[in-house]
Amino acid sequence: MKSTVLMKIPAWGLIVAALLLAACDADEFLTKPPLDELTDENYWSSENNVRTFAYGFYTDHFEGYGTGYFSWGGSFWGDGINDDFAKFVPDQYPTTVPNSSGEWSFDNIRRANLMIDRVSEVPMDEEAVDHWTGIARFFRAMEYADKVNTFGDFPWYGEVIDETNTEQLFRPRSPRTQVMDSVLADFTFAYENVRATDPLTGPEGLVVTRDVVLAFMSRIFLFEGTYIKYHDIDPGKATEYLEAAQWAANQLIDAGNYRLHDNYRTLFNALSLSGNPEVILYRAYDSGEITHSLHTYVNVEAQNGITKSAIDAYLAEDGLPVSVSPLYDGDRSIDEVMTNRDPRLPASIVDELRLTGLRSDYSTTGYSSFKFFNESIANSPEGGNSNFNPTDAVEVRYGEVLLNYAEATAERGALTQADLDKSINLLRDRVGMPHLQIVGGEPAVNGVVYDDPERDPDVPPLLWEIRRERRIELLMEGFRHDDLRRWRKLEYADTPDSDANRGAWIDESEWPDALSVTIEDGATEGYIVPAPSLAAQRVLTDPRVYLAPVPLDQIALYSDQGVDLAQNPGW
Repeated sequence: MKSTVLMKIPAWGLIVAALLLAACDADEFLTKPPLDELTDENYWSSENNVRTFAYGFYTDHFEGYGTGYFSWGGSFWGDGINDDFAKFVPDQYPTTVPNSSGEWSFDNIRRANLMIDRVSEVPMDEEAVDHWTGIARFFRAMEYADKVNTFGDFPWYGEVIDETNTEQLFRPRSPRTQVMDSVLADFTFAYENVRATDPLTGPEGLVVTRDVVLAFMSRIFLFEGTYIKYHDIDPGKATEYLEAAQWAANQLIDAGNYRLHDNYRTLFNALSLSGNPEVILYRAYDSGEITHSLHTYVNVEAQNGITKSAIDAYLAEDGLPVSVSPLYDGDRSIDEVMTNRDPRLPASIVDELRLTGLRSDYSTTGYSSFKFFNESIANSPEGGNSNFNPTDAVEVRYGEVLLNYAEATAERGALTQADLDKSINLLRDRVGMPHLQIVGGEPAVNGVVYDDPERDPDVPPLLWEIRRERRIELLMEGFRHDDLRRWRKLEYADTPDSDANRGAWIDESEWPDALSVTIEDGATEGYIVPAPSLAAQRVLTDPRVYLAPVPLDQIALYSDQGVDLAQNPGW
């Protein structure tokens, strides 16, 4: 998942970074000389300058809630192609190859290689050189992980290329696993050399440290290990990458530097995340300085609603799926939906239905988000007016690391009760839910084995429950689309006759003014269907949807240099 952190950097630092990046940022790998006194030759003169250069990577990789209007819409909520949100017109994958794409870019790769090359020339001690080299290699790894996530095979550049060396500039795509082996090497170097703290850069949680490296290592290699496992690319590499994800998460767990915050919602609606014991990295916002619009969206605006599929994923308070729990009260009203459920449900979803035709802040499904709403600013200009919202945004948190550990371990076939107790069951303890147990290799609660009748038969019962826990804990945090992609399960987001295209159950006679609501099969009572048009349905059976196509202008550019830039299969 591409995610960004407002570092509280002095204004001069941002100006210097912008000037230097402008000096280094040329088309197609080129490094053009600057037009003022700031040059590549005189910039690399102090550790503080190196630190400032590193700030230039932050806003590309740690978006948080973005800035301005709706800039969080793509990366934060996650791609609209998932089964957690339903639109009136479902998002679709493109069917034709684009002429160009901003994703096929080498700017940050070039900057990282430049930093790696130049850091050794800076007059500072060996520890500082190793630290900043580790920072540069971390950002190179992050950039390449994004490229592989998007395109699969991608050209690897591990050094600064001379602008006249066209043979080296126009390299063919490197195999996916070859690139990710290099990414793993970069993460390993960064772990071994990046400082545990760097007090000169500001408060903890706002800069890359060794713990940040480990947290993202667990995220990226969980994605890559499961992706190549379920896409049948390389079983051996899948195991290696899953071991890396498990190892990185376990390093953080064993170090004991973080713990789960007592209040789940405080992670998502806080005006300040400084000092939060669960937050490993966050983006800070300031009223009147750097703000966003997410709180306005969840406070006063119409929403793409939460699906029945997502609502039904939440367990009953006895720890059993709603399909088997005797405590499940049904879904014929919002009160029934909320009764006897995992407390993360009422912490995430508004306790009233909001229907089209009745109010301006309606939801397409009737179910609206509550997770990011801060009551203390709800009626203030900064809380509900435009893009002035100041709530801080989590980039990576300990709760996710626990989930990464549990899933990577389970995917390796090595999950024990002790592993569950130090990961998923800590998340359940926070909200007072019963522990997930393993009895005879199967999921159990209070010693009783169960199997969800709604389980995908391709997914073993215990793994199904681990994936459920991830979906519940991370709902609306931007992970679901990539999770479906790496599990090769985008069909969960198909809309025909699907809970991914259903919302709340309503009786038309009880909502006579909800004129824009469509009930399934044209009935007078039943589930809301946000996208009833047959022409708008989404079916994701074509395997090419798992990778983006290589843009046509790049294929032509490489062809002009006598290089065949291979297209992804099916495009």
